[in-house]
Amino acid sequence: MSAGYIEISLWQLVIALGLVLVAGIASMAYELRLQKDLALGTLRTFAQLFAMGYLLRIIFQINNLWLVLGVYLCMTYFSVRIIKGRVKEKSVEFMAPTMISVTISYTLVTYLVTGLIIDAKPWWNPQYFIPIGGMVAGNSMNALAISLERFFSELRTRKDEVEMMLCLGADFREASKDMFRNALKAGMIPSINSMMGVGIVSLPGMMTGQILAGADPVDAVRYQIVVMLMIVAATVLSALLVLHLVRRRCFGKAMNLLLRD
Repeated sequence: MSAGYIEISLWQLVIALGLVLVAGIASMAYELRLQKDLALGTLRTFAQLFAMGYLLRIIFQINNLWLVLGVYLCMTYFSVRIIKGRVKEKSVEFMAPTMISVTISYTLVTYLVTGLIIDAKPWWNPQYFIPIGGMVAGNSMNALAISLERFFSELRTRKDEVEMMLCLGADFREASKDMFRNALKAGMIPSINSMMGVGIVSLPGMMTGQILAGADPVDAVRYQIVVMLMIVAATVLSALLVLHLVRRRCFGKAMNLLLRD
């Protein structure tokens, strides 16, 4: 046992593997055919988290601004790749606008939290900047995927309505106003729901981790409040930016809808 927390040995991790066997047994019993995905997911969980753990140990020791920002940009890039994999849209190229949007919004929110609210010295202190940036990206990318999927889906479903408005002289903003609003709302709902249940239904990851590490529960609560609020801000900013950029790409110069069936 180390100061403040109980260490988990490799053998204890092996024992923990028994937990995923429950899902594997259920998959076999009900012929879900998810055994391969479960095995791959478990392997990737071990490999990716251990790799990140050792990488962070090195980064904390070197404590270099450009190395910290490089790792942060890699995390941001892979979050965009995950979003692209979830949104099945082929007619409109949305990866570049998404990358621009998340880079601006995630960086702004992460900087405000580490540099101003927490007041880390320096503001890019890897102990704070990378974990907080990771939480911003990890929680916001689901909302972005939902917003984009909802926007493209509604444009297709209401294609005739949109084209009629365009023929009557509306520009692309007026024709897609309702779809834009619905997509933004859909992306915001998950983070709002999380705020509603936090502390009653769930004890979130950062708060739980700090408590397990020996922090005062009240101090852990303060950090968690900051995390919840920053996730909402990042979700709104990134969704607003990406929807504004992507919406224009859905329409041609002649104000025609470019989405194909």
